[in-house]
Amino acid sequence: MKKLIIFLLTLLSLVLFSFSASAYENEEFYKGLEGTTINVFNWGEYICDTNEDGLIDVNAEFEKLTGIKVNYVTYESNEDMYPKIKNGGASYDIIIPSDYMVERMISEGMLLEIDVDALPNYKYIADKYKNQFYDPDNKYSVPYNVGMVGLIYNRTMVEEAPTSWTALWDERYEGKILMIDNPRDAFAIPQKILGYSLNSTDEKELSDVAQMLIEQKPLLQGYVMDEIFNKMESGEAAMVPYYVGDFVLMQEVNPDLDFVYPEEGVNIFVDAVCIPECAQNYEAAIMYMNFLMDPEVALSNALYIGYATPNTGVLEHPDYAEMRNNEYLYPSEENMPDTEYFHNLPQETLTMFSELWSDIRIHGTDNTHIYIGFAAVAALVLFFSIRKHIIQKRREYWYDKKD
Repeated sequence: MKKLIIFLLTLLSLVLFSFSASAYENEEFYKGLEGTTINVFNWGEYICDTNEDGLIDVNAEFEKLTGIKVNYVTYESNEDMYPKIKNGGASYDIIIPSDYMVERMISEGMLLEIDVDALPNYKYIADKYKNQFYDPDNKYSVPYNVGMVGLIYNRTMVEEAPTSWTALWDERYEGKILMIDNPRDAFAIPQKILGYSLNSTDEKELSDVAQMLIEQKPLLQGYVMDEIFNKMESGEAAMVPYYVGDFVLMQEVNPDLDFVYPEEGVNIFVDAVCIPECAQNYEAAIMYMNFLMDPEVALSNALYIGYATPNTGVLEHPDYAEMRNNEYLYPSEENMPDTEYFHNLPQETLTMFSELWSDIRIHGTDNTHIYIGFAAVAALVLFFSIRKHIIQKRREYWYDKKD
């Protein structure tokens, strides 16, 4: 009995040591910045923030490990994040843009260089996600998550399972269609339908794409980003183009939801951790970047967020087996859709994108409430003018009568 107890205690100590070593490799790496602050700017719903089910609350755990206070702010899209960094209205130490935005920010001198050889956990990044087109020398970014865009739909609200992006123009679902609320993802859908490249700079092609989105607008319930979760999970809408990782989480809440990679092809992307030029605590940012690559931390993020991971420590973890076998996240070779990455575009094309997107969003907007407001103001002005005229006439009448 005594030998059994000793054996069990030894086994337990080995398990605890194994977990500790995995979760906090190179603990000394995280020392020396106690009492400082790091400002993190990330997508909404894009980090594990709970300890439930054995997960790691990433920011809380980083604070506990390092003594560094984390100020955490979210954005909804690359296009929402970019001007906040570009205009210098706020200072952030960590941002997590997508590949094409990383490429753009590098070209504009908006990111600080990093030395990946000085990051102990960089060894866990799979080779196929290194030396990518957006950062060929791995000087400015570390991969965080990988994903593709597809079509989420509610099986109880559509007559047949869609196979094409053209389902988003199907008049049978008028008022039940949602559209992704950022220009690159929105333009990508008609670009694929029309057979254009996702990185087209041709003015006519971009105009064709904008026209399709204008024609689609009367069918839409609205444009969405993070609010998509409530709308699709509650059955408020029938379909929406969105990121596969978010679908995996939505389906857990609403089993009626399904997902397809349309036959015309889809956008594939890598989101990466970067340090913007405006960073005030570079050393803390390096610590945070390394912490996100720790296998246990990355595992919690992968399980909680639902996206595919570039981290080999996660891919090999037994707790990730179910996700690793998810056909939506990791399609088999025969089910892999045609994919294309977004690239940074010339400034004149970006300007055209912005102008066309503004036209699309404004086109067909219901201004009834504005007209009603103008009418009400005009009526009040007319009322008081008439009232003033009547009072004036009465005064003149009584003055004449006195005389």
